[in-house]
Amino acid sequence: MTMMMGETWSQIGSLIATIMFLWAMFDNYFPDHLRSFILSYSMKLASFVYPYINITFNEFIGDSDEYMDLKRSDAYAAIETYLSGKSSREARNLKAVVVKDSSQPVQLSLDENEGVTDEFKGVKLSWTVKKNTTRTQSFSIFPEIDEKKYYKLTFHKSHRDLVCGAYINHVMQKGKEITVSNRQRKLYTNNPSKNWERYKARKWSHVTFEHPATFDTLAMESKKKLEIVNDLEKFSKGKEYYTKIGKTWKRGYLLYGPPGTGKSSMIAAMANHLEYDIYDLELTTVKDNTELRRLLIETTGKSIIVIEDIDCSLDLTGQRKKEKKKAEDEEAKDPISKMTKGEEDSNSKVTLSGLLNFIDGLWSAIGGERIIVFTTNYVEKLDPALIRRGRMDKHIELSYCGFEAFKVLAKNYLDVDSHPFFVTIGHLLEETNITPADVAENLMPKSLNEDAEACLKKLIEAIKTAKEEATKKAEEEARLKAEKEEKEKQEDVKVDGCLAKVKENCVGVLVKDDEALAKEVKDNGVTA
Repeated sequence: MTMMMGETWSQIGSLIATIMFLWAMFDNYFPDHLRSFILSYSMKLASFVYPYINITFNEFIGDSDEYMDLKRSDAYAAIETYLSGKSSREARNLKAVVVKDSSQPVQLSLDENEGVTDEFKGVKLSWTVKKNTTRTQSFSIFPEIDEKKYYKLTFHKSHRDLVCGAYINHVMQKGKEITVSNRQRKLYTNNPSKNWERYKARKWSHVTFEHPATFDTLAMESKKKLEIVNDLEKFSKGKEYYTKIGKTWKRGYLLYGPPGTGKSSMIAAMANHLEYDIYDLELTTVKDNTELRRLLIETTGKSIIVIEDIDCSLDLTGQRKKEKKKAEDEEAKDPISKMTKGEEDSNSKVTLSGLLNFIDGLWSAIGGERIIVFTTNYVEKLDPALIRRGRMDKHIELSYCGFEAFKVLAKNYLDVDSHPFFVTIGHLLEETNITPADVAENLMPKSLNEDAEACLKKLIEAIKTAKEEATKKAEEEARLKAEKEEKEKQEDVKVDGCLAKVKENCVGVLVKDDEALAKEVKDNGVTA
C-alpha cells in the first residue's frame, strides 16, 4: 500500500514537472500572436466546462506607466465600502483601512485572497480580493515590486444581464450612500480670491460641522416645524421628480425676522436633518460675478449654501453708487488720502444680476441637491426679483417667542413640561414682544442652586421689564411724533404769515405763485 502511494505521488510529481516544462517552453519560445491565438481558444474551450464569469475592478485607474497619473477608482472605493459590513461579519482575515473625513475613521475590509458571498434577488455572487505582483525595472540593485489590488466578482453566466445591469448599479449606489452617511460633515467658508493662486490653495476652507441644533430643539410651533421638515424631505427625495418637470434639483429658503429669533439655528437644524454640508458664503470678499461662479463650481451636492444678512452683504438699493460717488469726490479734493488707503479697491462688485444667475441661472444647474438659504432682519429692503418664488421658493418668518415656542424652550433648558407659572408667562407673551434668544437666556440656570421655579420667576420679571420698556418707548415715540407735527404746524403758520406780508409789500409788482413763494420763504427764511 505504501509503495503504491509512493508511486502515485511520483507520477503526480512527474506530471507537474512536465506541465511546468511545457508551459515554460510555451511562454518563452512561442510567438506572441500564436500564444494569444492558443490562449483565446483555450479560454473558449474552458468556458464550456466552467460556467462562471469573472469581473475585475482595479484599485487604481489611469496610465500604469506614470505613477502620478494614477488615481483611486471610485468603483473600487464604493465596493470596499459596500462589502465592509459583510466583511466584518463573515471574513476571517480582515484589514483595517483608515478613512479620511469620516465619522468612522477605521473601516474593515477584506484582506488579500479573502472572499465573501452576497445575494441579490435570489442570486448568489462571490467577491474576492486579489493582488497582481510584478517586478519593474529600476536603477536599484533590487528590482521594485509593483502591486496592483483588485476585486473579483464571480457569478454564473446565466445571470449575466442581472449582474451587469441592476446588481453593479446597486453596489455602486449603496456604497456611495454608506460613504455619505458616514462622512464627517463640514462647515465651509470662502477664502479671499487673492490667495486662490497659491500652491495647494483652495477656494473654500472648512472645519468639522458639530452644531447640535435639531428641529426638536427649535423654539417654534410644532405645526410650522412639521411643514418645514416635510418640505425638506420631499426635496431630498425628489431627484427624479425635478428631472421630470425640467427643473434644477435645488430649493431656496428665505428666513426673515428680528435678530435673536433663531435663523442660524434653523439652518443648523436643516443641515443636521438632511445630513448636508454647509457653505457659508461671505459676499463681501467676492470681487465680482466671475469669482462668484467659480465658488459655486467648487461646491458639492448634498449641501446648503448660506448667505446671512443678505440685505447687508449686497447693495440692492443703489446706495453703493452714492457712496462710491461720495468717495470719488473726497479723493478728488484730497488725492493723498487715496494713496494712504492703497490702490486696491476692496469693495465687492457682485451685482444683483450676478447673484440672480448664481441662484437661478444656467450656472445654478451645475451639480444638484443643493439648498440656498438667505437670511435677513429686514425683508422689506430686498429686491422683489431676488426673493420671488422660483428663487426663494419658501419664505419662513421667524418671529417673537410665542407660548408654544416657550414650552419647547422650557423643556430643553429646564426639563419641565408644565408649571403653575406657565399661565402667567402665556398671558405676558401675548402682550409683549420678546425673542426666543432672550427667553432662553433667562431660562438657563446660572448656578447649581438655581432650580426651574427660580428660572421661571426670572423670566416673568424679564418679560415684565421688556413690556414696560416697550410701553415707555411707544410713549416716547408718540411724544416725539406729536412734537414734530406741532413744530411743522407752527412753521406752516409762520410761513403763511410771512407770505401775507410779502404780498402786501409787493402790490403792483409781479411776484411768483404762492407755492413757489412759500417754498422760498420756508427754505431761506425770507421775512417781510
